[in-house]
Amino acid sequence: MHRIARRYWLRVRVLYSIDPATEEELGTVPEMGLEETQAAISAAGKAFKVWGKTTAKYRHDILKDLYALMQEHHDDLGKIITLENGKTLAEGKVDNSLPAVLATLVAEEAVRTYGEHIPSPFPSVRNIVIKQPVGRSILTPWNFPSAMITRKLGAALAAGCTAIIKPSPETPFSALAIAELARRAGVPDGVINVVTTQKNVEAVGRELCQNKMVKKVSFTGSTPVAKLLYGLASSTLKKVSIEAGGNAPFIVFDDADIEKAVEGAIACKFRGSGQTCVCANRIYVQSSVYADFASKLSEKVAAFRVGNGLDEATTHGPLIHEKAIDKVKRHIDDAVSRGAQVLVGGQRVPGAGSFFSPTILSDVPLDAAINTEETFGPVAALIKFETEEEVITLANDTDVGLAGYFFSRDVGRVWRVAEALEVGMVGTNTGLISHATIPFGGVKESGLGREGSHGIEEYLNQKLIAFGGV
Repeated sequence: MHRIARRYWLRVRVLYSIDPATEEELGTVPEMGLEETQAAISAAGKAFKVWGKTTAKYRHDILKDLYALMQEHHDDLGKIITLENGKTLAEGKVDNSLPAVLATLVAEEAVRTYGEHIPSPFPSVRNIVIKQPVGRSILTPWNFPSAMITRKLGAALAAGCTAIIKPSPETPFSALAIAELARRAGVPDGVINVVTTQKNVEAVGRELCQNKMVKKVSFTGSTPVAKLLYGLASSTLKKVSIEAGGNAPFIVFDDADIEKAVEGAIACKFRGSGQTCVCANRIYVQSSVYADFASKLSEKVAAFRVGNGLDEATTHGPLIHEKAIDKVKRHIDDAVSRGAQVLVGGQRVPGAGSFFSPTILSDVPLDAAINTEETFGPVAALIKFETEEEVITLANDTDVGLAGYFFSRDVGRVWRVAEALEVGMVGTNTGLISHATIPFGGVKESGLGREGSHGIEEYLNQKLIAFGGV
C-alpha cells in the first residue's frame, strides 16, 4: 500500500499542499505521474487475486477495526481536514464522523451480499446468481476529503475490490491518513494505493480510465470532468459510478415555518462556506413571505464570523483557493449588473487566505449566471416566485439534478413537490440530507449510480450459474 509512495518519493517532483486559511505550506507529497499510476494499477491487480477471494466476514472484521481506528484518531483526522480544506475544526470533526460511520455500515453490508435462486422453466436446471467483486479505481474531490474517499473505498473493500485512489491535490493528507489507518486495521499491501499529483492529473486520470486492468471507475467532481472521464472509460466499457455537479433549488412556500426555513437555508447553503455539491444554489421564496425570509436570513448571516478554522470563534472558514474566490466574485458582479441587490457581504475579506464574506443577494434575475452555474461558494441568491407550478418549472430548468429542498406545512404539497422535483435527493422541511445510511446520488447530468447504504452494489457483478443435469 505504501510501498509505491516510498519507492518513488525521491524520484519524482514534490507537490506542495497549502493551508487556504494562511496560504502557508502544510507539507509535501510526491508529484506522481504515468509510471507510478501504472505501478499502482499493477499492485492492485496482484492484490486483487488474493483480496477478492477473502471471505465477507474477514473483510467485515477489518472494516470494523478501521472504524475503531478512525474513532480513536477522530480529533487528528478532523484537524487534518481543517488544515488542508479550511473548514472549522468542529465541522472537520463532523466530516470525519461520517466516514467512520460509513466504514462500519459497509462492514455490515459485506456479509449481506446475498445471491439468488431463480426458478428454471426446465426441470433439470437450477439457476443460481452470485455476486463477485468487479475491480478497482477511485478519483475523489477536495470538499469532503475523508467522507468522499470512505464512501467509495469502504464499499470497494467490503465487496472485495482493490483500489487506486487519486485524491485532490488540494487535500492529499486525508487520503494518506485513511490509507495508513487501513494498513493498521489489517488491509494487506497492494489493496489500497494512493497516487498523488497535480501537474499530471490528465495523464493519471486517462490511465485510470483506459487501462484494461482497471474494471471500475468511481468519480466525484464537476460535471464537465465527469463527462470527460466517462468518455475515456467507455473505451473499455468499464463499470462507472459518478457523483457530479449540482444546482440545488431551495424553495420556501408561503405556508412554511419561516424560522425553520431560515435554519434549513443556513445549514445547506453555508455548510463548508458553500462548498458542497448539495448546497442550495437557487433560493426561491414565495412573494408573500419573501421580505420576512430575506430579513431573517440576513440577520443570521450577518452574525457569521469568518476566519481560520482552528479558531473556536470561527463559524466559517476560507474558500479552497483563488479560483474559487474568482468564481464567487464573478457570480455576484454578474447578478448585480442585472439588477440584484447585495443585502449582506459581497466582498473578499482583506488579508492573507482565501476568505470571502458570506453573501445574500436579493431580487436575483432569472438570466443571472448563478442560476445556471454551480457557485460553490457562500452566496445565497434569493428569487421571488408566485405559484407552485411556476417554481417547479424554474427548479427543474437545469441540466443537473443532485439535490433539492423545500419548506411547506401542506401535506399534499409536500408529496406533489417532492415527486415533481427532478433530483436524486429531496429535503422536505430540512436543509440536511446527507448521512451514511442514505443512497447518495443524482439524476440527469449529476451522475450515475449511488453511494452510501446502497453503494456496495456498484462494486459487484452478478454472475449466473446454471446447473444442468439435475
